[in-house]
Amino acid sequence: MKIVLQNLTKSFPSRNKKDEEVIAVNNFDFTIPDGQLIGLLGPSGCGKSTTLYMISGLQKPTSGKIFFGDDDVTELSTEKRGIGLVFQNYALYPHMTVKQNILFPLQNLKGADKLTKEQMLERAYQAAKLVQLEDFMERKPSELSGGQQQRVAIARALVKMPRVLLLDEPLSNLDARLRLQTREEIRRIQRETKITTVFVTHDQEEAMSISDMIVVMKLGVVQQIGKPQEVYDSPANLFVAKFLGTPPINVFAGKVKGGRLFIGADDVMAVKDVPDQEVYVGVRPEGFILSENGPFKCGLVNVEVMGRDVSIVASNDACQGASIRAIIDADNKVSPDQETVRFAFKPHKVFLFKKDTEERIFCEVK
Repeated sequence: MKIVLQNLTKSFPSRNKKDEEVIAVNNFDFTIPDGQLIGLLGPSGCGKSTTLYMISGLQKPTSGKIFFGDDDVTELSTEKRGIGLVFQNYALYPHMTVKQNILFPLQNLKGADKLTKEQMLERAYQAAKLVQLEDFMERKPSELSGGQQQRVAIARALVKMPRVLLLDEPLSNLDARLRLQTREEIRRIQRETKITTVFVTHDQEEAMSISDMIVVMKLGVVQQIGKPQEVYDSPANLFVAKFLGTPPINVFAGKVKGGRLFIGADDVMAVKDVPDQEVYVGVRPEGFILSENGPFKCGLVNVEVMGRDVSIVASNDACQGASIRAIIDADNKVSPDQETVRFAFKPHKVFLFKKDTEERIFCEVK
């Protein structure tokens, strides 16, 4: 099911009457292709959950329209939209078994949609099998792990055979290992069912690992939309560059002068067709090349051996963060006793941003 969001805006009245209303989502315009898993990504307060709730019908947009396929569902109630919704706290009925929890949405169907007991049971076991819980149907939620409880919530959402599956931070209550396992399960289920899915998260690694496309948001405004790797490799602005990536991108104060890029006093590389100006320079941790004659000189703080990689923690007066983190191959030997370290850069891992607007300066660097 294709989802079309047209100029979607949601504002809330301010608690202080003297203040202007709060705009949670501002002019969101996007088409979600049929059968895709889309990650809505951003920090708390960016509007991602509000967007999900408008798609679900739990909140009405202040302006704009929502289409499921060719159907305008903007004014349609939640129960008539054909959605499956999964919350982060599972929202299971503790006194019911897994089977009863999964059956519950089917028991409320009325009219032409009403099913026989046999049909309901068949659907419930199909949904349980999809999430690999068919052997746990007589257990209650308290007898399940957190990951299993979340899978029950997903099965309950899928049992209605929804047109759209909506997931609101479904993994945030799980520990690291369960989070990894469950996100793999969500991706597998989505691929098997081919249900158009919208997945809300603040965890960029989570979004990038399972989404066909990601939507990066900030303060209700869409910053960038694209395939995860493409957004990582070509961020539209400094916010997107800093939000995606672990460890985060290194940001420096720099300047372009006479077709050369300077970080501090160091002339680090050539830039083409960029007027002289002050800039922010972003360098991904994997964008550093250890070199005795490298143009970029840093103070060495620490060397962390991580098996196949080595993380070099360094310092430079132009760095906008607490420290510089460079990831290099473990074949490179760095003595923790040396005072300085020099780097060259991989050009495709270096990004320039305007100093005033923080927008990306697209240019050739070498």
